[in-house]
Amino acid sequence: MPGEATLVGWLREDKGWVPELSLVAQETPVDSAVVGHVVATRGRLADRPALGLGPLSVHPAHQGRGVGSALVHAVLGAADALGEPVVVLLGDPALYSRFGFGPARDLGIEAPDPAWGDYFQARALTAWDAAYAAPFRYAAPFDRL
Repeated sequence: MPGEATLVGWLREDKGWVPELSLVAQETPVDSAVVGHVVATRGRLADRPALGLGPLSVHPAHQGRGVGSALVHAVLGAADALGEPVVVLLGDPALYSRFGFGPARDLGIEAPDPAWGDYFQARALTAWDAAYAAPFRYAAPFDRL
């Protein structure tokens, strides 16, 4: 199975790529070492736009220092400022609930795979409207995994 770097490469080449929502964390401005990265790409809720969050990665030497949290907060704030209605992800509910994520089905959003259960989560943003409730489809490169 391809790794996250390969997936990010595929996403960058896809029409679902949203450059404004591809963010990096640097160790210091002096050396510009990248220590973390997050991306949100264009997905669909039926015929309406939505965002899928991920991949999110933090260099192992920098984990536990708030880098990942800062990236998630930054991408959620940027998505909200851009007028996006919702962000979905597949991840640990215990980790992502602190960012306001909850089971996507609570918003009427169906997972691409029902077996994902509570691990398929959503966070409604300011532009959310219950009329958006529908099955979610990730950007096309995720189908290659």
